[in-house]
Amino acid sequence: MTTMSETLREAIRAADLPLLQLAEASGVQRASLSRFLRGDRTLRLDMADRLATYFGLELKPKHPKPRNG
Repeated sequence: MTTMSETLREAIRAADLPLLQLAEASGVQRASLSRFLRGDRTLRLDMADRLATYFGLELKPKHPKPRNG
């Protein structure tokens, strides 16, 4: 199973953009992107959300909640 972090790393690498350009376009600091790609740090949820929005990714629950009724 692919994690959200793995999906974001793949999208960043596939975009093949300079980190400065990605940082400016997504609103996530270049240093944060660099540490994330190296595996030194995780991303805060708001940063992950900005990147997901930039790349057109949608987060969905692994198992949907059962409906009552």
